[in-house]
Amino acid sequence: MKADMSLTSGKLRHLKALSNAEGIIAAVAMDQRGSLLKSIGAARGVDKSSVTAAMMGEFKTAVTKVLSPHGTAILLDPEYGLTAAAAHAPNCGLILAYELSGYDNTQPGRMPDLIPNVSVRRIQEWGASAVKLLVYYTPMEDAAVNDRKHAFVERVGAECAALDIPFFLEVVGYDPAGGDEKSLAYARLKPRIVIDIMSEFSKPRFGADVLKVEVPVLSPWIGAAYSRQEALNFFKEASDAASKPFIYLSAGVNNDVFLDQLSMAGESGAAYSGVLCGRATWKEGIPVYAQQGATSLEQWLAGEGLRNLRRVNNAIKTAHPWWEKLGLTAAEVG
Repeated sequence: MKADMSLTSGKLRHLKALSNAEGIIAAVAMDQRGSLLKSIGAARGVDKSSVTAAMMGEFKTAVTKVLSPHGTAILLDPEYGLTAAAAHAPNCGLILAYELSGYDNTQPGRMPDLIPNVSVRRIQEWGASAVKLLVYYTPMEDAAVNDRKHAFVERVGAECAALDIPFFLEVVGYDPAGGDEKSLAYARLKPRIVIDIMSEFSKPRFGADVLKVEVPVLSPWIGAAYSRQEALNFFKEASDAASKPFIYLSAGVNNDVFLDQLSMAGESGAAYSGVLCGRATWKEGIPVYAQQGATSLEQWLAGEGLRNLRRVNNAIKTAHPWWEKLGLTAAEVG
């Protein structure tokens, strides 16, 4: 494989700060906003409008304080997470999200947008070592919609390149017909969607340094939508489609399901470079916080939350160094 010549000294320095010495990214995701507001509200028995910014910040700070010493990086958001960012462990890199939570539901296509008072320069000034952008995408969408999304990603990629900071691009698939994305019908579509995403957004024009992707199968439908061997083949095919380093997101599944998915990735020979895992680690702490407060949440995180994280960290021993996809060696990375 030809070495990737787009990796500048600045991006290299930051990527090393976000991974361990073996080039594996074991990152904690704590950039949830809309979903976290809803979950805390539901656990308190109130509408999400009653969940304050201070509560969101308190939850994120507790997760950051307890878990960041045990990860290589933590992902936060500038809207509620800057106080938490100040609490992250010195040995843990910081990634900040750039997109508004959710998507524009006033028009078709799940169009993304950026946080209005945030820029890559500001993310850099807040001490982040990388920028994360989430885009919903499917090759089955109207071509004009996808063309707008391509341009959107290109702009952010260029902004990151100009400031020499890594660009973590998270791309999540969906059904443009509005079907249930947990259904058997979508399970059959998902492998092709994920494979196309990993191929498309590996293109240099987008400027992504690391792809944050879904696993290519829906675990509950293994055996119905595809056999386990077919599922393993999809993991490997998706991996081969990517020419950029990629890491898996947990997509809200529980810890046991995510561990099984990581086991399948390893068994398939997928060349993934780690994880950016959130809810599979800490989501069961939401009712603890909602009903008992931050101190009880920290105690839960120090026990069950940390056990969840350690199980994930142990499961990614089959991961490959991020520089491998770039055609580099450990010696060349330094």
